[in-house]
Amino acid sequence: MEIDQPLPLLGGLTARQFMRRHWQKKPLLIRQAIPDMVPPIARGELFDLAGREDVESRLIRHGNKGWSLRHGPFARRALPSLRQAEWTLLVQGVDLHHQGVHELLRRFRFVPDARLDDLMISYASDGGGVGPHFDSYDVFLLQAHGSRRWSIGRQRDLRLQPNVPLKILAQFEPEESFVLEPGDMLYLPPRYAHDGVAVGGDCMTYSIGLRSPAAEPLGADLLARIAEARADELQDAVGQAATHYRDPSQPALQNPAEMPSALQTFAREAVLAIMRDGDMIDRALGESMTEPKPTVWFDQGEPPSELNGVSLDRRTRMLYDARHLYINGESFRASGRDAKLMRRLADQRTLGPRDLAGASEDALSLLSDWCEAGWLHAD
Repeated sequence: MEIDQPLPLLGGLTARQFMRRHWQKKPLLIRQAIPDMVPPIARGELFDLAGREDVESRLIRHGNKGWSLRHGPFARRALPSLRQAEWTLLVQGVDLHHQGVHELLRRFRFVPDARLDDLMISYASDGGGVGPHFDSYDVFLLQAHGSRRWSIGRQRDLRLQPNVPLKILAQFEPEESFVLEPGDMLYLPPRYAHDGVAVGGDCMTYSIGLRSPAAEPLGADLLARIAEARADELQDAVGQAATHYRDPSQPALQNPAEMPSALQTFAREAVLAIMRDGDMIDRALGESMTEPKPTVWFDQGEPPSELNGVSLDRRTRMLYDARHLYINGESFRASGRDAKLMRRLADQRTLGPRDLAGASEDALSLLSDWCEAGWLHAD
């Protein structure tokens, strides 16, 4: 992506300027980020997606009895009438299921792919919304159809309303308010409180959400991956050059059930030695950040007879670092010419005949395997 070219999507800022001035710092209201906006997915198609088992959807209603939340899938007849006020349908990960929405999400790739999460669509009737709240991640709120009034503020009091099925702020203190029309967009940094309410009904808002993993669950996931990856390797080392615990100075004990402190030290040092392997942590992180969501699966493909060009499936997540490739939860060592080719695939998500002309047999074989797995499609 050209990061020094002014973009209507960012209100005339370049991607470099936006990241320096606004990213994780302050909001940005962009009028006509996408001029003459035409939603790539129709309302009926969105409702059809909400009826599928492999699509996460939620129905939120607000009325005299307060807030209610139901999880999908929803048959069309289970959704309220379009004329009924104050209801919202949230459909998560629409980019995984619709090519036009996927292509829209790709416009935001000035942010690292490792941080881009998905595109959620909120359909709301008149007065519909999810209440004042804050997110722990950055979000771009793109108005695709109809109108929505957004009220935002730097919330100090983050207490939530009790006994409500949604995380709604108890004391929302808005500082600004805007009405977004089709093509307008609002960027909000993490923890910036906001409340969006549909004006007039038949409102669709696209939320481009960013991944912001919390340290504790991320650490737990990485530890589990490292343990699984190293278990067989470490077992194989037993009886070869493995270091065994020794205690030549161990005295006789009157309390034999007491754990020897020297053994505890030995165990701690053994674990810390593994954790000091930065390469292993990097691999675990890359595998974690490309792991498909639980609702994502790939249709088995056929091994191509020849490769003239390939494109990543829209559900495929692919990243790389200086030594590895990461794709759909797996990691591969990569170096030299083949590594450059695979990095180009990750960045461009497609390779043409000229790209593949110099590929090694190993690289072509790997691409064929990915085609067979459904991660990649031959042109």
